Amino acid sequence: MVTAHSSFEETGTPALHHGCPQPRPDWVPEDAGPAFATWVLQGARPSGLVPQGKPAVRRKPLSLEDYVFGVLGGDPMVVARAITLVESNAPAHQELAQQMLEKLLPHTGLAKRIGITGIPGAGKSTFIEAFGCHLIEEGHRVAVLAIDPSSSISGGSILADKVRMEKLSRMDGAFIRPTPSGGSLGGVARKTREAMLVCEAAGYDVIIVETVGVGQNEVTVRSMVDFFLVLMIAGAGDEMQGIKKGVIELADALVINKADGENVARATAAQAEMRRVLHYLHPATAGWSTPALLASALTGRGVDEVWRVTEDYFKTSRASGELERRRRTQAVEWMHALIAESLRAKFYASAEVKARIGVLETAVANGRKPAMAAALEMLKVAGLG
Repeated sequence: MVTAHSSFEETGTPALHHGCPQPRPDWVPEDAGPAFATWVLQGARPSGLVPQGKPAVRRKPLSLEDYVFGVLGGDPMVVARAITLVESNAPAHQELAQQMLEKLLPHTGLAKRIGITGIPGAGKSTFIEAFGCHLIEEGHRVAVLAIDPSSSISGGSILADKVRMEKLSRMDGAFIRPTPSGGSLGGVARKTREAMLVCEAAGYDVIIVETVGVGQNEVTVRSMVDFFLVLMIAGAGDEMQGIKKGVIELADALVINKADGENVARATAAQAEMRRVLHYLHPATAGWSTPALLASALTGRGVDEVWRVTEDYFKTSRASGELERRRRTQAVEWMHALIAESLRAKFYASAEVKARIGVLETAVANGRKPAMAAALEMLKVAGLG
C-alpha cells in the first residue's frame, strides 16, 4: 500500500499518492476521526512498483546467534521470526531451525501448557482473551498459539484471532501468534510443538494452544499440552451430544461459557448434566477428577476459578509424577510423528514413485485395482515393500 507525502498532523488528512483513490480503506466510516486506527500506510512494494533509485524494503536475515539471543531476551519480534523459521518447509530454514531449537531446549519445560478447544460459537477467542488478561494481571507472561483453519480449496487462512483478542494483544507480557492449520490432524499446525518451545525459551510461563473444531482428532492437541480444557455452551443441541462422544474423555476441565444474563439458568443446568456425565467416565489424567465449571468471558465470571482449578491440577499432577510421565511420553510420540512425516515426504519425493503413482491412481479410481494392492505396489516401487 502507499500513503501521502504529507502527514496527518500537517493537513488533517493524508494526501493521495501514486493515484491511490483514498487515504483509508473503503469500509472505514466517512465520519471516522483520527482515533479510528486504520489508515493506508507506507509498505514494501513489489519490485515493479519501487520508485527508481529506491530499493525494496527487506528484513535483515538473522543468524543463529541472533535468533538464540533474541528469543532468550524475550524480544517479541525475534520470537515471531523464530516461529516463522520453524514453520518453514525450506530445507535451509529447517536446518537452521533445528540448530536454534537445540540451543533453546535447555531453557524450555518450565511453562504451563494449556490446550483449549470447543465447538464453533463457544466463544474460545473471547474466553482466552479474558483468561489471558487475568493471568497477566496476576503477573504471568502469556503466549497464545491460535490455530486457524486452512481452506481445503485455496490453502489460505484468515488468521483473525489476533484481531479478536485486541485487548490482550495490547498488554505487556502477552504474545499472540495466529497460525494456519495447514490441514493438520485435529486442527493443530504441524510445527505448534516447536513454536511452544520457542515461547517457553522466551520466558512465557503460560502457553495456550487454541484449536479449531471439535472431535476425536483433538487427541492431537491432547498429545502436546499438560492441561486440556474443553469450552462448552448451554443449549447446543446435537453439537452438545457430539462433543460428549469425543472430547470429554480427553478433558481435564469442562467450562460452560456464556453463563451470563438470561443464559445463567441454562448454563447451570448444563453444568449439572456434565457433572453427571463425568461421574461415569474414566478421568483423562490419573489422580485428577475432571470438574465442570461455569464462566462468562463477557462479565469475567468464573475466570479466576478456572485458573485456580488449573493451578490445582498442576500441583496434583506434579506431586503424583503424572505431569513428568506425560511430557516424557509426549516427547517420544513427537519423535515417532516426525519420523512418519519425514518418511511420507521422502516417499512422495521419490522419482520412481512420481513416475508410477499416476497410473495406479487411475486404476484405483476406475475400479480396476484394489486400493490396498495399489498401496503395496507403490511401497515396492519405493523400495519399502
